[in-house]
Amino acid sequence: MFTGIFVTVLVVATVASTKIFSLGSFTFPAGLLVFPITFIFNDILTEVYGYSRSRRIIWTGLGCQALAGLTFWIVGILPPASFWNHQAAYDAVLGFVPRVALAGLTAYFCGEFANSVVLSKMKYVEKGERGLKQGWRFVASTMVGEAVDSIVFMSIAFIGEIPPAAIVSTIITLYIAKVLYEIVALPFSIRFANWVKKIEGVDYIDTPQLTNYNPFAVFSIRSTHQIE
Repeated sequence: MFTGIFVTVLVVATVASTKIFSLGSFTFPAGLLVFPITFIFNDILTEVYGYSRSRRIIWTGLGCQALAGLTFWIVGILPPASFWNHQAAYDAVLGFVPRVALAGLTAYFCGEFANSVVLSKMKYVEKGERGLKQGWRFVASTMVGEAVDSIVFMSIAFIGEIPPAAIVSTIITLYIAKVLYEIVALPFSIRFANWVKKIEGVDYIDTPQLTNYNPFAVFSIRSTHQIE
């Protein structure tokens, strides 16, 4: 269930981000409505199941996102039927832009793993305590992950295309909006994570000395310690 929602959000956010909307004097990609959910679910997955399982889902999401982009690109280059007059509209919404696609995949990879590693290590230091400490590690890990995601994406996608001041301004605006999203969703995130722990009977704490945090490792050695 978690993997399905996670992947769906990634694909939907990519397509939705082709539309830019305004709130007062601020503009945002529409994918902002759902993309922060990936960090929320990453927090929940790492909090409940540990870094190793979260890593597998991050890689699954990356693969599915790449597959979606590849499919959109292949569909776009197929010759349109003589009676189908919407090629320009398709290209505008789902057209493949290599630099932006690379930026999105790289930012996702770096941001999600940064988020998961920070939460995993904070949970170990805090001995898996709940309450305020649990809320803080959710927020702190998202702050790190979203910062990495925003900086990597904007740098790869737009350096040399738009003025540096505009890039910095956009990074700051998007970052603040995403972190606020996490804070607003925090009561749900904590309750849902603790509910999953109760239902699954699982509450792993990774031991940093034993956990392989290399994102390219297929498996990691994880502590068997559980909170009763």
